Amino acid sequence: MKLRPDQLTGQLQSQLSPIYIISGDEPLQVSECCDQIRQKARDSGFTERHVYHVDNSFDWSDFLEAAHSLSLFAEKQILELRMPNGKPGDSGRKALMEYVKQPSPDNLVIMVTDRLDAATQKSKWFKAVDQAGVFIPVWPIEHDKLPGWIARRLRVQGFEATPEALALLAERIEGNLLAASQEIEKLKLLATDNRISADTIREVVSDSARYDVFQLSDVALNGDIKGVVRILAGLRSEGIEPPIILWALVREIRLLSHISRLRSKGSSTDAAIEAAAKAHGIAPFILKKRRGLMEKCMGRNSEQTFRRLLIHAGVIDKSIKGLERLNTWDELLTLSMELAGAPQLAGLKR
Repeated sequence: MKLRPDQLTGQLQSQLSPIYIISGDEPLQVSECCDQIRQKARDSGFTERHVYHVDNSFDWSDFLEAAHSLSLFAEKQILELRMPNGKPGDSGRKALMEYVKQPSPDNLVIMVTDRLDAATQKSKWFKAVDQAGVFIPVWPIEHDKLPGWIARRLRVQGFEATPEALALLAERIEGNLLAASQEIEKLKLLATDNRISADTIREVVSDSARYDVFQLSDVALNGDIKGVVRILAGLRSEGIEPPIILWALVREIRLLSHISRLRSKGSSTDAAIEAAAKAHGIAPFILKKRRGLMEKCMGRNSEQTFRRLLIHAGVIDKSIKGLERLNTWDELLTLSMELAGAPQLAGLKR
């Protein structure tokens, strides 16, 4: 059964499926879908939870052994498979197809993956799992629908915002729902009579300007290594989550890589910015305002450097997901400093 994220609540109210596949690249929606399922499971008597990180060395017999065994007190259990690439391998395909032939009512399986491509969704193992459970593909909120998403989220919590406030916040977070969620929590504290105005948005922006993920990007592009160290430390002290920081840095690096590639093929900077803005779903005027910073960064970094930084960002993403044993904050600092122009630091895993 295939469902949209906003249909999950209704499905959970009617029944708890034995298997859920949550697939997508938008972390907030993926996380909230998982939270809803876990809460329903706990309410239904599932008191144990086992989390498995699936990589090339994962032993699928561990999953099957847990799935076919009950605890000493016969408690129901959640078996959570975190499989970022959506590729279970030969042993994984066999294990999953074996399990779905006769899923136990005492087990709830939650599979969490990055976006699954069309070929994977046509595979035998996926079709078997999909037929036995619920598949929830998660897609990013399109920019023109973001104000509506913010408005609905506020409304559920008893707040409302003016159209100008919604547009301003949507422009600020630029599709990052994790950032939107954090900003909404701040706005609720400053709302007057549960109503949020554009002035309230500006006040929050002003208050948070000291340590801001967008400021971190700007300082890195400007080549201010000391500023990068200071701002990243401030973000950490204020409890900003690593995925939000990584998202902001990767957004800049991808844009710079794209523009650098187009310029190397003969495009003018203006034409490259226009094309990159269109490709990444960003209003061109936003990038043109930052042209000076971007040109400064491209002046000291090659397209090859930006590609290397993107590979490094992929390693950090795995670290955040628990698939790499690295100090995530140290790696974020290294990535930020290298974007700012610091020499490549040797000895760290890439």
